[in-house]
Amino acid sequence: MKRIGILTSGGDAPGMNACIRAAVRTALAREIAVVGIRRGYTGLIGADTIPLDRAAIRNTIHLGGTILETSRNPDFYTREGRLRAAAAIERIELDGLVLIGGEGTFHGASLLAADADTAALVGVPGSIDNDVYGTDYCIGFDTAANCAVEAIDRIRDTARSHERLFFIEVMGRTAGFLALESGIAGGAEELAIPEEQVSVARMSERIRAGFTIGKKSAIVVVAEGKTPGISFHLAREVKKHLDVESRVVVLGHLQRGGPPTLRDRVLGSLLGVAAVEALLEGRSGCMVGEVGGELACTPLEETWQKKKPLNEDLRRIFAILSD
Repeated sequence: MKRIGILTSGGDAPGMNACIRAAVRTALAREIAVVGIRRGYTGLIGADTIPLDRAAIRNTIHLGGTILETSRNPDFYTREGRLRAAAAIERIELDGLVLIGGEGTFHGASLLAADADTAALVGVPGSIDNDVYGTDYCIGFDTAANCAVEAIDRIRDTARSHERLFFIEVMGRTAGFLALESGIAGGAEELAIPEEQVSVARMSERIRAGFTIGKKSAIVVVAEGKTPGISFHLAREVKKHLDVESRVVVLGHLQRGGPPTLRDRVLGSLLGVAAVEALLEGRSGCMVGEVGGELACTPLEETWQKKKPLNEDLRRIFAILSD
């Protein structure tokens, strides 16, 4: 390994900059040159690079977003696009590539490896949805969850003051990790996640039962699913069963930005170092993650082919704690 590249792809996640910083410092400590690829796979196809030295990553650990910028590029899902990327890797003389992103990023990397004999590829999970198989937590999840909990706390004050039902929509297109953990931490009464069939009648009855025993307000945390804004539909359906005034709050991209939490800075740093060390060990086609408090390497194909399950203990205790 004489020269490696780093890119961030897909949705940005707080802690990505901590990961970039750690990877750069680890590489430089081993006298490996580092370049950053701007705007993810779009920049890779176009060989859009910037040098990454100590000055470039100084005072970045506390920043949200990604200093390398990011994108989603449909061209990379064509063989022609991937071959252009492989040619660019050869042109900029990379021996290894650290890819920070989620399922889509690793799917693309798997296809790239299958199409061309290119540089060694090592992934790092960065996704506020926390839906990547092969790691307990992804970079960015903790910050997003804390953002959601703060919003729930603030809204509960208003809900209690007005004796009102609130639907709070968090991100989570195909996975309910964010909704489940923020729902537990925020003391939500109900939960709507992609992993479970939503019964409006059952939800309405449980909310009614809570009001019957003296509750003055209620919070329903909703994962956005495949249709952001689904909470408005859910609120209308519940209104047909309950004569209770409700409001909807969609947190949206508010959860993506802002300074990363301690946990995301540490996780990003840990995995950034691990990614470069994996390259130095001769690994390729894998993702570094943290499982049970230990570093683990998972084949890239598994990170997007296998469905990461929700923590069953957390699902079980939500039902107990929300009564």
